[in-house]
Amino acid sequence: MAPRGSAPAGAGLPRQRGGDPLVVGRVIGDVLDQFTRSLSLSVTYGSREVSNGCEFRPSQVVNQPRVEIGGDDLRTFYTLVMVDPDAPSPSDPNLREYLHWLVTDIPATTGASFGQEVVCYESPRPSMGIHRFIFVLFRQLGRQTVYPPGWRQNFNTRDFAELYNLGSPVAAVYYNCQRRVVREAEDDNRTPKYAKINVMLLVT
Repeated sequence: MAPRGSAPAGAGLPRQRGGDPLVVGRVIGDVLDQFTRSLSLSVTYGSREVSNGCEFRPSQVVNQPRVEIGGDDLRTFYTLVMVDPDAPSPSDPNLREYLHWLVTDIPATTGASFGQEVVCYESPRPSMGIHRFIFVLFRQLGRQTVYPPGWRQNFNTRDFAELYNLGSPVAAVYYNCQRRVVREAEDDNRTPKYAKINVMLLVT
């Protein structure tokens, strides 16, 4: 397991032969134990699907994504967890994990919109450094067997899974997101009083 205060890794890295991007990105270790994927999980913001280690801007993830899962039996239900293990900053993640979204009772072959949103989606707003946002899918023992925690901060995916006998994850995917800053030189007409200075503009 990587040190608690270590920075995220694996930004922009595709799946490579002999390398698991969840390991490269330290999702395995910081949030999850090693597991075998057994179900398809598709997470899409707008027209762009999340792939492990890809990067999104905060403005691209304001609205909750479309989530679709595989399976073959509508009588089987799943729980979707979305967490940030790098809150409030990768160098001091004292809120690890921060729970951004929790949907239960998702029938197989459908998506999050068919489940119960027990913790509403909170859009990522990283304030410092690169944050990983991780979607984890668990198979439930039955319908209405999983309940929300009382808070978002210091959520623990492993403990949550153990509490509700969810076992190992059946799928997981993550992306990176960071607050982006651009320096723009302002001309005399735009900033007559403070001409020729650099202005910090937050770009989302």
